[in-house]
Amino acid sequence: MTHETESSLDRRSRRSRKMLQTALDKLLQKKEFEQITVQDIAEEAELNRATFYDHYGDKYCLLESLVGDRFQELLAERHVRFDNTCASALQAMVLAVNDYLTKLQGPDGKRPLEPHTERAIIAVVRRILLDGLKKHLPSTEAPTEMIAAAASWSLYGMVKEWRRMADRGKPEEMADTVAILLTPMLRLVYDPESLD
Repeated sequence: MTHETESSLDRRSRRSRKMLQTALDKLLQKKEFEQITVQDIAEEAELNRATFYDHYGDKYCLLESLVGDRFQELLAERHVRFDNTCASALQAMVLAVNDYLTKLQGPDGKRPLEPHTERAIIAVVRRILLDGLKKHLPSTEAPTEMIAAAASWSLYGMVKEWRRMADRGKPEEMADTVAILLTPMLRLVYDPESLD
């Protein structure tokens, strides 16, 4: 296969994935996720079911992909990058998670998509933390993957718990608290022997 052919296949694949994501997004405006079928998504995207299954195992995989991409777009719009040099990047990420979860919340206050979106959001946060840690990594002995995984789950969990609290204060206060708690964990990359 030539490079040109591979490139056009990649473009077509990206286009099909985008069409399927857009179709699901439109359908979510009309009905609950659990009521949406793969057939509904394929019809809305004007693609066939086989094309759907070429890209996604099921509608949950599509939802996870949609959420991950949209959350990544939100972070890019806000220029959120983690370089492990300042707490403000971590705080910005916390606020973005909170804002995205707020956006997913229905008008009745319910969060029907939250169980399906958690993994996608955590994966994006983990990837950003891991990229930032690796970029400034002085030691290859540090358990970087584990630290990024623990920090991403902790960040998401703290935001989620804060959202459940009745008297929760301002989001910025919560972001400050999360940054204070997670910064020492992330700094373990630079001094892995402090685990002993």
